[in-house]
Parts: sequence; C-alpha cells; structure tokens
Amino acid sequence: MIDPHHHDKYLEFLRQSIDAAKKLGASSVTIHSNALGADGHVIHNYQELSYTVKLCSMFRILQECADLAEHSGIMMYLEPLNIITDHVGNFLTSTQMAAEMTRLIGCEKLKVLYDVYHMQLNEGKLCDTIKTYIDQIGHIHIADVPGRHEPDTGEINFRKVFELLQQLGYDGYVGYELYPFTSTRNAVQAIMKYGG
Repeated sequence: MIDPHHHDKYLEFLRQSIDAAKKLGASSVTIHSNALGADGHVIHNYQELSYTVKLCSMFRILQECADLAEHSGIMMYLEPLNIITDHVGNFLTSTQMAAEMTRLIGCEKLKVLYDVYHMQLNEGKLCDTIKTYIDQIGHIHIADVPGRHEPDTGEINFRKVFELLQQLGYDGYVGYELYPFTSTRNAVQAIMKYGG
C-alpha cells in the first residue's frame, strides 16, 4: 500500500481477496500498509521511500479501496500493527493515522480494525484512544500483553475496555486473535467471561 509502484498490483490482489471473501460468504477483508509474510513479518519496509511518499501512496490506495468496498459490498478494515514484537518495520502503527485517513475518506465501508494487543504495545492509553476514534472503529481484536494470550493473563484491564465499549454503544465485531496461555479450554473460558 505504501509503495506507489505497487499500486496496480495491490489493487489487483485486493480484487482477488474480495472475490474470495464473496465465495466464502465473508463480509469483510483486513488490509495493511505493508505486505506480511506467512509468520507475520514485514516483507519490506521501504526505507528507500520518504515518509511523505508512503503516506500519500497509502491515502491514494485507501481511496480506491473505499470505492471497491462500496461497489462490492465487502467491508474493509485498515489495521495498524505493533512494531515492538511482531511486525518490525510496518508503516501504519497508530490508531490516529488510521482513523484520520478513514475519516478523511468518509466511506462507511472503510473502517479501522482496532487491535487491543497491537495498540497496547505501540500506544497504551487504550480507553482514551477508543473514545477518541470510536466513530472509525469497525472491528476489534482482543489479546493480552505480553504474550498475545487470552484476557486476564497480562497487563490489560479488559473489564474497563469492555465497559467502555458498552457505554459507547459499540455494536461491531470483537474477535479474539490470540495464543492460549495454557490450553484452548482455559482460553475459551476467559473469553466467555467477557461475553465472547
């Protein structure tokens, strides 16, 4: 998304992803600023490109993503990722940048995927950030920090996070993208505690 030379190739791949989503009956696709390898590593961080080129290229692509989303009926969720442990070199790292771009584009089919795990690592201040950008958050991922395990295995106060989402009237999806701390059974029990 951030290399203007990959503009056409990116959009072609996205069209294929939309077709696959439709065949599977999926209602959305997740989009990232950088291509990720099978293990989640950033394939190329484009250090040779300036911040301005990356930002402008991403914004231009997102405008076209919004058009594709509108015409296809498939939601697009733009996800900032952490660069602390999992995705070193990723360009889109903040909720602010993601949400300001989706606000500027103004398409109801293009929203932010707010991943609590990634944003705790990059930003902290989860509740303040959610309050500020709730109008642009269309999907939420949950995992605790450190370790990317189920709620209540780390430092995040999930009771506060879920109370805030309820107060704000959030009615989008909440997904649990995590590695069980001890067992799948225990992870599911922790998830069900929060209405999962």
